[in-house]
Amino acid sequence: MKKLVLLAFSALLTAAPAVAQTWQIDPAHSRAQFTARHFGISNVRGDFYNLSGSAEYDGKDVTKAKIKATIDVNTITTHVAQRDTHLKSADFLEVAKYPTMTFESTSITAAGAGKYKMTGNLTMHGVTKPVTFDLDAPSGVITDPMNGARRVGAAASATINRKDFGVNYDSKLPNGTPSVSDEIKIQLDVELLQPAAGAAPAGRGRSTN
Repeated sequence: MKKLVLLAFSALLTAAPAVAQTWQIDPAHSRAQFTARHFGISNVRGDFYNLSGSAEYDGKDVTKAKIKATIDVNTITTHVAQRDTHLKSADFLEVAKYPTMTFESTSITAAGAGKYKMTGNLTMHGVTKPVTFDLDAPSGVITDPMNGARRVGAAASATINRKDFGVNYDSKLPNGTPSVSDEIKIQLDVELLQPAAGAAPAGRGRSTN
C-alpha cells in the first residue's frame, strides 16, 4: 500500500502544471534594432540601447508566456549624430513628447518546429497597434557560472509601417521614391534572467561578458 501511495504522489507531481516565473530582461545582453530603406537603394540600421521589461514564463511552454518590454526612445542611435537628432525630432519619433515605446504580448501560438507567432500591442509615437512578431524558440535555461543567475534567450522579428503609428515624414525624390521607407524592420534579441537568491539584478554595465 505504501508503495502505491508513493507512486500515486509521484504521478501527481509529474502531472502538475509548471508554474510561471518572472524573468527580467537583461539590458546588457539584449538589443532592439531597426532597419529602413534609404532612397530605395540601401539599408540604414539603428539601435535602441536601453531595453527593459519582464516575462512570465514557466521555462517550458512558450505559448503561455507573457511579455512586457519598454524602450527608451531617447537612446536611438544610427551612429550618425545629425541623423539621430532628426529621428528624435517632430518629423519622426518626437521623443520630447513620446519618450518611451512599449510592447505587451497578448498571445503566442506555435508556427512550426521551433517557431512561434507572438502578437501584442505596440505603442509608439502615442499610437497603439497590434503587431505580430516571428519568434524563435527560446534557448534552454542555463545557470550563469559567474553569478548563479538563471538565463534564457530568444529572438523575434517583425515589419511595421511607420505611418500606421503617425510617423509621417514624407520627403521624396522627383520620381516619387521616398527618402525613408514606410516599412521598418524590427529585430529583437533578448536575454532574460532570474538572479541567484540574494543577488542584485544584472543591468547594463554590470557584466563584461
